Amino acid sequence: MGKFVFCLFLLSLGICAEAHEVDHEDILKMHAVAGVQLGHYIWLGAKHMVTGYDHLLFLLGVIFYIVRLRDVLILVSLFALGHSVTLIPGVLFSWSVNAYLIDAIIGFSVVYKGVDNLGGLTTIFGERPKEKIVVFVFGLFHGLGLATKLQTLAVRDDGLLANLLAFNIGVELGQVVALLVALCLLNYVPVLRDNRIVATSVNVAIVAAGVALIAYQLNQYFYAA
Repeated sequence: MGKFVFCLFLLSLGICAEAHEVDHEDILKMHAVAGVQLGHYIWLGAKHMVTGYDHLLFLLGVIFYIVRLRDVLILVSLFALGHSVTLIPGVLFSWSVNAYLIDAIIGFSVVYKGVDNLGGLTTIFGERPKEKIVVFVFGLFHGLGLATKLQTLAVRDDGLLANLLAFNIGVELGQVVALLVALCLLNYVPVLRDNRIVATSVNVAIVAAGVALIAYQLNQYFYAA
C-alpha cells in the first residue's frame, strides 16, 4: 500500500502541470473565429473536465461510498450548480483571483474528501459536516478555477455569454462521462469499496494526490508567479 501511494504521489506531481492545460489548436481556434462557437466551446468544456485530474479526484471522493443513484445525482447537481455560479460571472466580470491559490484550494478539496472517506473528520471533530453544503461550497471554488483558466486565454468578447454557457454545458457533459466511468468501476469492481485494505489504499492515494496538487500550486504561487 505504501509503495502504491508513494508512486501515485510522484505521478501527481507530474500531471499537476497538465491538469488545466488547453490544447494549442483549441486556443488558436478560439482566437481566430469571431462570434458564437457553441460546438467548439462545448467540446472544450467537456475535454477540460475529462482531463481535469483535480476535478475528477474530488468527484471520485464524493461518490466513492455512495450506492444510491439518487444521492449521486443530488450531490453532482449541487457541485454543478456551485461551479456554474462562479464560472460564468467570474469570466464575464473578470473577477481578479489568483489561479494558483484557487487551484491549491481545489487540491485541498481533494484532500478533504479522501480524509473524510477514511473517517478522519469524524475522528477529529466527532461528526461530519453536511455533505451537500460541502460539495456546493467546493463547487464554487472549482468554478473559479475554470474561470481563471478561461481568463488567461483572453476569450473574445463577441459571443462571450453564449460561448461561456456552451463551455459550461461541455463541462457538465464531461462530468457525466467521467462519473459514469467511475460508477461502473465502483459497482462492477466491488473490491474497490468492499475490501477495507483496497478502499483505504485508494482513499490514501486520493489524499496523497491532493497534497501533491496543493504543493505544486503553492510552489507556483511563491516561486514561479
